[in-house]
Amino acid sequence: MIVLKTGRELKVMREACRISAEALKLAGDAVQPGVTTAELDRIAEKYILSQGAKPNFKNYNGYPATACISINNEVIHGIPSKKRVIKAGDIVSIDLGAVYEGYHGDNAATFACGDISAEAKRLMDATHESLYKGIAAAVSGGRLGDIGAAIQQYVEQQGFSVVRQFVGHGIGTALHEAPEVPNFGTQGRGIRLMPGMTLAIEPMVNTGHFDVKVMPDGWTVLTRDGSLSAHFEHTIVITPDGPQILTKA
Repeated sequence: MIVLKTGRELKVMREACRISAEALKLAGDAVQPGVTTAELDRIAEKYILSQGAKPNFKNYNGYPATACISINNEVIHGIPSKKRVIKAGDIVSIDLGAVYEGYHGDNAATFACGDISAEAKRLMDATHESLYKGIAAAVSGGRLGDIGAAIQQYVEQQGFSVVRQFVGHGIGTALHEAPEVPNFGTQGRGIRLMPGMTLAIEPMVNTGHFDVKVMPDGWTVLTRDGSLSAHFEHTIVITPDGPQILTKA
C-alpha cells in the first residue's frame, strides 16, 4: 500500500532527511587515502546519534553497520571494515540513512579519493546527473515509469548501463515502502504519481554490463564483469508544484 504523507509527517521526515544528508556529507568529506571504511561508518553513526536519531540500516535484516560503503566495482551494500583501507584513485559509494521520531531518510553518493581516472569521473558525473533526470520526471499526474525511463535514457546515452536487480523505493515510517522505483522502464507506464508520495530514487550505474552478483557475505554486490559502478540517491516528496528533495545537507 502506498502511503501519502501529511504535512505533519513531512515535517518530521524533513528532519530525518536533513540528519541523513549531513551524516552522508561528513562521511564523504572524510574520504581520503589511508582511511578505513570502518572510520567513515563511525563518523556517520556518531553524527546521527548526536542528533537524537538512530541509523536505520544498522541491524536492518541483520546488517551490521550504519552505512553501506562500496568501492570501485562494488555496487552497493559493502560492509565497513577496519581492514578495508581506501586508496588514491578509488571511487567510494556511501549509502546511509537515519530514523527520527519514527520516520526515515535515505541517501547515497559516490566520492572520489584523490585523482581518479577519466572513465571513473565520467561515470560519477553521469550517475549524478541521471538522478536529477529521474527526480525531474517525478511530477504529480505522471507515471512511475517516467522516472526510470528518464534515468535509463540518459545513462545509456552516455554509454553506461543501469543495474536492474536493485531499485529505489517508497519511504516513510518504514525504510522500504511501496512502490518499488526502478531506474529503468517505459514512459507513461506504472502507477500514477500523486502529491504526498515520498520516494527514494537511487540510480546504480555501471561502466560495463548491468549484471551483478552477491558475495558470500550475503550483502556486498559486485558488477559481474568487474567494471566500475557508481550510486547516487535522494529522498524526495512529490508536491503539486513539482518534486522536492528532502535529503539536502
